[in-house]
Amino acid sequence: MSRIVSEQEPGGRDARKVAAVVVAAGQGLRAGQPLPKQFAIWRGKPVVRHSVEALAAAGVSPILVVIPQGAGSVARESLRDVPGVKFTDGGGTRQESVRLGLEVLAGADPDLVLIHDAARPLLPAAVIDRVLAALVHHKGAIPVLSVVDSLAHAEHGVRGEVMGAAARREDLRRVQTPQAFRFADILAAHRGWNGPTTAGDDARVAQAWGLEVAMVEGDEALHKLTFAADFAAPGPAVRVGTGYDVHRLAAGKELWLCGVAIDHDQGLAGHSDADVAIHALVDALLGAIGAGDIGQHFPPGDPQWKSAASHRFLSHAGALVREAGYVLGNADVTIICEAPKIGPHREAMRARLAEILGVDIAEISVKATTTEKLGFTGRGEGIAAQAIVSLSKA
Repeated sequence: MSRIVSEQEPGGRDARKVAAVVVAAGQGLRAGQPLPKQFAIWRGKPVVRHSVEALAAAGVSPILVVIPQGAGSVARESLRDVPGVKFTDGGGTRQESVRLGLEVLAGADPDLVLIHDAARPLLPAAVIDRVLAALVHHKGAIPVLSVVDSLAHAEHGVRGEVMGAAARREDLRRVQTPQAFRFADILAAHRGWNGPTTAGDDARVAQAWGLEVAMVEGDEALHKLTFAADFAAPGPAVRVGTGYDVHRLAAGKELWLCGVAIDHDQGLAGHSDADVAIHALVDALLGAIGAGDIGQHFPPGDPQWKSAASHRFLSHAGALVREAGYVLGNADVTIICEAPKIGPHREAMRARLAEILGVDIAEISVKATTTEKLGFTGRGEGIAAQAIVSLSKA
């Protein structure tokens, strides 16, 4: 169970038992997910799991998750192996769902209860501590944030909505969850509620019952997931990928490197045109966005890619990068061979890669090295290439 510091006992611990109601009974239709948003995957796991794990880590038990009717299977799978979790079906409104959850918890006889919206997945431990600490002197406590934008009342004019009187942002706060209460008081408040169909939040129910509700500092991390854009993977600002490829040299083959045909007595053997430099670059781009490797996208056993020009592979990888919301920062390709000499073709190679990817030539580097006659490249048996790319958010 969670513990709070009691001001009556400096340095001591208040061992009151803390339970939680996590409200996850909505349909979440605005989020545009194939299932209710609380069970959709967000940052690698179901939305509801994030905050429930945070409550469990804080020692809160039991944690009663209120779910839509018929959602027991997906709810249990979403919270598999999280300790102290129980489930119950919700009602037609958020307030009814909370009351039903509180009625179930009454059997556990907790001293305090946290009521939290599952749609707020990131739950800092410090916020839990602050709302619980406030219950030493208050029967309820909620996390809030100041309003920083200018505010105005909306009025309806002849040609649509117009700005009305200014609202004092100094008098307003953004209310978040978890909201904390002394259990017996909030249960009585919900049982005695005779206001509108929906109360907005539990603090309003408590206030209507005559309970004083303290406000403590909230956290921007407690953002509520509401719209489809909230589920768009933000991704890191910069991503990096590497690639490496090898092809053997063979007589009677054309030699293509970086999309440029090179006059040489041997060419590279492979299912496609075997442009080893482009293949390494494709793998680097795919790796940077976590999209597998060139063999997954263009299987070497697929006859449609027999003798295919490798610029098609690179165009495809570039398109995937853009679809993922990134642009190329730079690409650095190193060709490893004894022959042919790469220097005379370097600028043509840079230009061709830039053309295929639709970027400025300044973003492309092509260089070459030898292995001092060592290994298969040193013996002239094949050519290797390695590439590294950096991507940035578009």
